[in-house]
Amino acid sequence: MFLKTLSFATLISLFCLMFIGGYVSASGVGLTCPRWPLCPAGFVPMNEFIIEYFHRSVAAATALLVLATMVFALKSRITPKGMKIASIIASGAAVGQITLGAIVIFERLHAVLVTVHLGLGLVLFSMVLLVVLYSYQLSAASRKRQAKTSPSSLQPSTTANS
Repeated sequence: MFLKTLSFATLISLFCLMFIGGYVSASGVGLTCPRWPLCPAGFVPMNEFIIEYFHRSVAAATALLVLATMVFALKSRITPKGMKIASIIASGAAVGQITLGAIVIFERLHAVLVTVHLGLGLVLFSMVLLVVLYSYQLSAASRKRQAKTSPSSLQPSTTANS
């Protein structure tokens, strides 16, 4: 199931993004790239901006994965309502994270904003984790249905009684 793979890849990407964000915050390089969304050199990363540039690049890729996961969850006819709701909340949180990330830069890393940024990141992670759990449930249910309807399960047993 493609949604299972996509949602898991999204979760891994999000975990890596949070790890990188923690490093950016703890190492004090959050304002090395003082403009948003691009660093002073534009799309070309310079050595002094590389960590923050990498964080922003991973954030953009992760946001695209979150949005793609939502699209596939909403388009699927077999996804449960809870999965669809979690994917919508995750997408809203991803857009909120990007917006809040920009505000954090403009406000020069205000402590309350940085904390809210982390809190919203945890909500985002939780929602993507729910989508992953739902996708694994769907996959298991699909395998059970296939096992019940496969031709080999409908044929009588050929074991000999001795």
